[in-house]
Amino acid sequence: MEKTDLFQELKNNAYPGRGIVIGRSADGKHAVIGYFIMGRSENSRNRVFVEDGEGIRTQAFDPSKMEDPSLIIYAPVRVPDAVHTIVTNGDQTDTVFDGLKEGKTFEESLRSREFEPDRPNYTPRISGLLTVENGTFGYQMSILKSNDGDPSQCLRYTFDYSAAPAGEGHFISTYRHDGSPLHSFEGEPKKVDIPDDIDAFTGALWNSLNSENKVSLFTRYIDIQTGTYESRIVNKNK
Repeated sequence: MEKTDLFQELKNNAYPGRGIVIGRSADGKHAVIGYFIMGRSENSRNRVFVEDGEGIRTQAFDPSKMEDPSLIIYAPVRVPDAVHTIVTNGDQTDTVFDGLKEGKTFEESLRSREFEPDRPNYTPRISGLLTVENGTFGYQMSILKSNDGDPSQCLRYTFDYSAAPAGEGHFISTYRHDGSPLHSFEGEPKKVDIPDDIDAFTGALWNSLNSENKVSLFTRYIDIQTGTYESRIVNKNK
């Protein structure tokens, strides 16, 4: 698979929806996460990321304007133990968290879930699981989506990147592009370059997102040898 220029890809797409990037920094030292949310409605745009323990959660920027919170308020990132980090675009973060605690795999945990019930888009649930242990790093990504808009069928795809080369990662989003209805992401996660510096990565990712539709961004660099990490949060609403 040829690499995609992640930042150019996003600059040319006004509405990929929500997106996950996972990979390894170019120097090979860090496991890397990027997660962003976008919105077209006032309700979707009325959000910020806030820290929640070792993870994050979404929160209403102006609670008085919050309408239906069911699909927009959740914990995108949770850390169940010293080895794993979960990142998703919905409350399936909790499903994976609980599943791991019960001894289930990432894929098994997501068997109980499907795409979001937001007719006619049927937004896919995209998820990632990072494993950093004893100086090794790998990750899995998943997408649960309708069959070309048919809600009677849920298509389930899991991608396993047990070997993560330095400087390489993968990107997946909920939608292909803007539209009405919105069409689900198609194909494998896109192979992308991952830089060394968290601030350079955060800045480039944020600046690549459509200025009208972007809402929040989270990034994290995890030291593969020690498990220590540093994170960044960028919110359009301040």
